[in-house]
Amino acid sequence: MAAAYRAAALRNLSQKVQRKSLKHYRMKAHYMLRWKKTTYWGVEVMKDRMLGRNRELREQVAVADELEEPTIILKNGTYLNTFTKQWRRANVWIFKDRIVYVGDELPENSSSAEIVDCEGLYLVPGYIEPHAHPFQLYNPELLAVHGAEFGTTTLINDNLVWNFLLENEKAFSLLEEFDRHPVSMYWWARFDAQTVLKDESDFFSTDHVLAWLNHPSVIQGGELTAWPSLLKGDDRLLYWIQEAKRLGKPVEGHLPGASEKTLTRLKLLGVSADHEAMTGKEAIKRLELGYQTGLRYSSIRPDLPVLLEEMLAEGLQTFDHVTFTTDGATPSFYKDGIMNICIEIAIKKGVPLADAYRMASHNAAAHYGLLDELGCIAPGRVAHINILETKDNPRPVSVLAKGEWMLKNYKEQAAPKKIAWENYGIEPIAFDWELTLEDMQFSVPIGLNLVNDVIIQPYAIKTDVTLDVLPDNRDDAFLMLIDRKGKWRVNTAIKGFTQKLGAVVSSFSTTGDLVFIGKSKHDMLHAWKRLKALGGGIVVVHEGEILFELPLKMAGSMFDGTMEELMEKESYFKNLLKEFGYSFGDALYTILFLSATHLPYIRITQQGIIDVKKREVLFPATMR
Repeated sequence: MAAAYRAAALRNLSQKVQRKSLKHYRMKAHYMLRWKKTTYWGVEVMKDRMLGRNRELREQVAVADELEEPTIILKNGTYLNTFTKQWRRANVWIFKDRIVYVGDELPENSSSAEIVDCEGLYLVPGYIEPHAHPFQLYNPELLAVHGAEFGTTTLINDNLVWNFLLENEKAFSLLEEFDRHPVSMYWWARFDAQTVLKDESDFFSTDHVLAWLNHPSVIQGGELTAWPSLLKGDDRLLYWIQEAKRLGKPVEGHLPGASEKTLTRLKLLGVSADHEAMTGKEAIKRLELGYQTGLRYSSIRPDLPVLLEEMLAEGLQTFDHVTFTTDGATPSFYKDGIMNICIEIAIKKGVPLADAYRMASHNAAAHYGLLDELGCIAPGRVAHINILETKDNPRPVSVLAKGEWMLKNYKEQAAPKKIAWENYGIEPIAFDWELTLEDMQFSVPIGLNLVNDVIIQPYAIKTDVTLDVLPDNRDDAFLMLIDRKGKWRVNTAIKGFTQKLGAVVSSFSTTGDLVFIGKSKHDMLHAWKRLKALGGGIVVVHEGEILFELPLKMAGSMFDGTMEELMEKESYFKNLLKEFGYSFGDALYTILFLSATHLPYIRITQQGIIDVKKREVLFPATMR
């Protein structure tokens, strides 16, 4: 049977050889067969899901026909119809997690329904964050619950950390658990690591990427930080892009400063969207070329107010292909919410009300082909609804997510059942190796010079880095990147991070490897010992004293606590580093992006110190 299926698949695919190589299609046929053999997406599983969905649809029709009662009725409200961009008075019937009716009628029998009088209130679709990086110290669940309290009821999430932490089987099981959360959680399929890995094929093979792309909770490819390789002829990347498009899933770019010619070439190669415009003209150019265009308001790039001012000044009159994103801001940036803040800014800058709300709901849903599920208040859609006091105040009075109250009359409701992270191996790191002064030998002549939070230039090290403590009158500090399993290290210096701090050690990084920065080798060792005891986190030590620690018990990169606790600790950490000479905006992003090869000009990576433009290892990692 298997041989017959393989032969049939190859015969069908071989008819398309004129367009692509036979080798490509043999690989595709092999993959189709491999996927068909898995029980996870087997015929019986799909059949059961289809029958279950049929039952749900019949129940919803029965409610609309008044044969069954709604579970919630929102009566006498004024809702935003995002299709017509008009405000309409209506009653909204909800059954379980779905909207089943929007109109003038009320059911004759509603004895068991919860009835909420929305007289004088306004209903808008739950907000969508289309470009979330849900691992910036917080974990995805923590961000989802916090965002929902301010009306963001859908997150479309980066999967990069799952690539490093989990095998696909566990990752997909976790995605299924997120499907049961009141907040709608969708995911990307990354095509690259945005850094240089020792063994990239272990994380980004074709089988691995296609497994993610085929998962129903994955709705886009990207973000594509390796686009220079695509332009230079990387056909594997091009194949993955084509597969994403074949599956009806857009591909998100990462194209800061891209010229019109570069944008055109990447559009031809299949990139669908981009969120890296830094001026209004750049945003409009992306729209003119057919890109879905995200406007960013993040902790390191709070560009949204200026972008909107410039786009409106240029005479832009339609925003149907524009969205907002906070692009993975650090925790305290979310103190007052997520997408509600972006809508508020848009309204203040003069964007029409309906467009401002659509940019955080309808537009994103349409881009991802989810408009039958999300982004609007209409029959059959998921019951993500925000109830507002006034049209021009996007912070909700009450929030429904999948028909469950996340916020009611400004009061937080009981949090959903917590994910058992330990079932997926997301727990403190058990370090089984030691660090000694012998590891702290520094002889590389080139260091990393911070230009701002994330841009780094090379510099010639002139300070004597053989000393145990570097002098305070120089702004050099020791910099080390060490494998989280203790197998290799990269030693150099960094300029512009601190004037006098003894040590900061962090397991929060692009790849989960350990970052050491400081003036004192002994303080770095002290911080390491505390980090090891914590099982991961961030530790600050000065003159032998622990000044700060943030336990990251979830795989050394995510916090297991409340968002309020995390915000308080993050703010303290940032202020502490400023006292010791950090002069830029966001030290967390500096630490995170030390290895990020999608940014200029030099980086410290698993392979060693890298010249980003030349993709050349200047000084290789040292095996321990």
